Amino acid sequence: MCDSANNGGQVYIIELNVLVLGGGGREHALAWGLAKSARVSKVFVAPGNGGTAAAGGKISNVAIGHSISDFPALIEFAQSQNIGLVVPGPEQPLVDGVADAFKQVGIATFGPSAKAARMEGSKAFSKDFMKKHGIPTAAYGNFTDFEQACAYVREAKFDVVIKASGLAGGKGVLLPGNKDEALAALRTVMVDGAFGEAGSEVVVEEFLSGQEISVLAVSDGYTVRAFPAAQDHKRAFDNDEGGNTGGMGAYAPAPVATAELLAQVQRTVLQATVDGMRRDGFPFVGCLFTGFMLTADGPKVLEYNCRFGDPETEAVLALLDYDKCDLAEVLLAACEGRLDSVPLEFAAGRSAATVIMAAEGYPGTYAKGRAIAFGSAADSALVFHSGTAQDGAQTVTTGGRVLAVTGVGSTLAEALQRAYAGVGAVSFEGAHWRTDIGARAAKLSSDKGGLTYADAGVDIDAGNRLVDLIKPIVKATRRAGTDSDIGGFGGLFDLRATGFRDPVLVAATDGVGTKLKIAHDMGIHGTVGVDLVAMQVNDIIVQGAEPLFFLDYYACGHLDVEAARDFVQGVAQGCVEAGCALIGGETAEMPGLYAGGDYDVAGFAVGAVERTDVLPRTAEIMPGDVVVGLASSGVHSNGFSLVRKVIAHAGLDLHGPCPWTDGSLGAALLAPTRIYVKPLLPLVRGRLIKGMAHITGGGFTDNVPRVLPPNVGAELDAAAWPLPPVFRWISSAGGVAPAEMARTFNCGLGMVLVVAKEHADAVVATLADAGENAYIVGQLTAYSGEGERVTVKNTSGWTN
Repeated sequence: MCDSANNGGQVYIIELNVLVLGGGGREHALAWGLAKSARVSKVFVAPGNGGTAAAGGKISNVAIGHSISDFPALIEFAQSQNIGLVVPGPEQPLVDGVADAFKQVGIATFGPSAKAARMEGSKAFSKDFMKKHGIPTAAYGNFTDFEQACAYVREAKFDVVIKASGLAGGKGVLLPGNKDEALAALRTVMVDGAFGEAGSEVVVEEFLSGQEISVLAVSDGYTVRAFPAAQDHKRAFDNDEGGNTGGMGAYAPAPVATAELLAQVQRTVLQATVDGMRRDGFPFVGCLFTGFMLTADGPKVLEYNCRFGDPETEAVLALLDYDKCDLAEVLLAACEGRLDSVPLEFAAGRSAATVIMAAEGYPGTYAKGRAIAFGSAADSALVFHSGTAQDGAQTVTTGGRVLAVTGVGSTLAEALQRAYAGVGAVSFEGAHWRTDIGARAAKLSSDKGGLTYADAGVDIDAGNRLVDLIKPIVKATRRAGTDSDIGGFGGLFDLRATGFRDPVLVAATDGVGTKLKIAHDMGIHGTVGVDLVAMQVNDIIVQGAEPLFFLDYYACGHLDVEAARDFVQGVAQGCVEAGCALIGGETAEMPGLYAGGDYDVAGFAVGAVERTDVLPRTAEIMPGDVVVGLASSGVHSNGFSLVRKVIAHAGLDLHGPCPWTDGSLGAALLAPTRIYVKPLLPLVRGRLIKGMAHITGGGFTDNVPRVLPPNVGAELDAAAWPLPPVFRWISSAGGVAPAEMARTFNCGLGMVLVVAKEHADAVVATLADAGENAYIVGQLTAYSGEGERVTVKNTSGWTN
């Protein structure tokens, strides 16, 4: 495929022939960039256009198409010309499997397999992928049934976008202005068949507002490296008027795409996408072209494309520093899984702008065959041909988008000036173009005043929106002593209203630990809100106290309002279960301290108990007392550093199937911590419980001794309660010894009680009536001060 020589272990490619598939401006730009490589001998373009036909030098056309029926002819040509690298431009051949076809004959192809190309070929597939991997995108539903799609639209609490799931030539997205228009759009796509088979399935998704950016990135299936972010112009005419097009112009880098935002995109979307595709069995090799909407809640994915964009490619390739990097080597390295070993450099302090010159009538029916005249001023710009052909010595129009004229400069304004100078030097009958390409970005640059808090990454408006969203959620937790109104400087609670006579206040504070990492990865945020409350109120009830009020603290790098709302909703749910009020909290957006999509949480709770009822009553606790255990709901909120280590050791994916129950592994592990307050309070007030231990970090061996007098120990019998499947899996998959299980996890018991032997049966029965699974699991023993104070026998059954 290419000649090479070996010198001291280093391989130097002497000659590389490249085949580019396609015939638009994107392919002309790719051929131009590839031809700059000293390692490239020839660049063939199939079928090419008038620009690639007239380019001369290394570049020439091949009269072969790129439909699936052309694959055999393309392969035969590639073999005959010793092609070492194939670069498909359009999406259709990739979806049809052109990369797979060339791979079968051993020719490196910079493009994804047909399986991986589903990310563009099926919008429904890509949306489900994003949901599975927690990649930020709009709320959506996928439908093949017209009536079900209509029902979703009617019930939606947001404006919607209608998308044909399949490839529709860039025209399969409809933007209705209201529900009636949305229902009409569904009929157009699903019943009338406006987009043919592409519309047999539709995606109905939330309409997102904000600025759009496009990010082209090169991937080898592991590493992903982005080009400068671009912004394009879809509408045909100035001021975003007229019909949608394939793109009337683009510029890069987009000023709105700050370094911090791009770092967030790299981490939360690009790398997450490539990692997810690899884990799902279809690694992505090629150009991942992702469209984003920069919403108030952060960047969200609009769509994936599995190839270079057009006209973005014409702009971003003009920014490569061809003295420091080699485009052909970058693409070949991606094909060979060594992208991290080659440089990908862009010219510092440079901007590029591309203006599309379109044919008369475009984006509708357009004229063809009109002669194009190129003036000398066009030499100051790069003129890539999109829809042209050679008719003898004359270049003529053949497509709707005819030319992509690109200017490069030290500023965006200079790049635009050169691009429009190039446009002015070209003429053909009926030509039209937009005159406002880059105007929004240029205005942003010129109007930029003093720095604001938003420039530092803190969105006060988002914080205010969050408060408005959660006020009704918080209100639902009100109880005697407070109305649970939030928004003031502090939360008020009237202790007198609770009826306590001689109360002692009990306070607790805690977090959720590394269980949050699983919540981040899964994009499930409500359950950890319940966890946060549970950790505090369960600690309060063991003192015999009734939880009264709760405050939460949410710290993040970037405030995702929806994620924060879901978290607070979980906190409120936990408060309702515990009978305490959520009376306040703090949301702290701290860019630079936390990564953009990450957050941490903490909680603070206060309860009260009559002075005479404080637990444990250590003076009454003695050998012979019985230990009663209450079933847990799972791992609860401790030991997740070890759980995550076991998952990595087992080579499992959080989004993959759970080994012990239905659904995904991540969702099963996020089962919220059980809250024991309401079943236990009657027993506490009836003085049937002498002491309690909340089984958290440290398991039985560290937590049970905290309620025992110095001369008392405990013996637990592991055969007395069932070990939940999650713990049996952790022990088996991680090879975790029973003793380590007992000192790390709750192993199926989230709370243990110390009760007098004569009260044990009544306590178990009362708990059963309250819906709890309770077991007599051991007894207290005399402790001499030597050996283990708390022992767990019969743990051998945990490993069977």
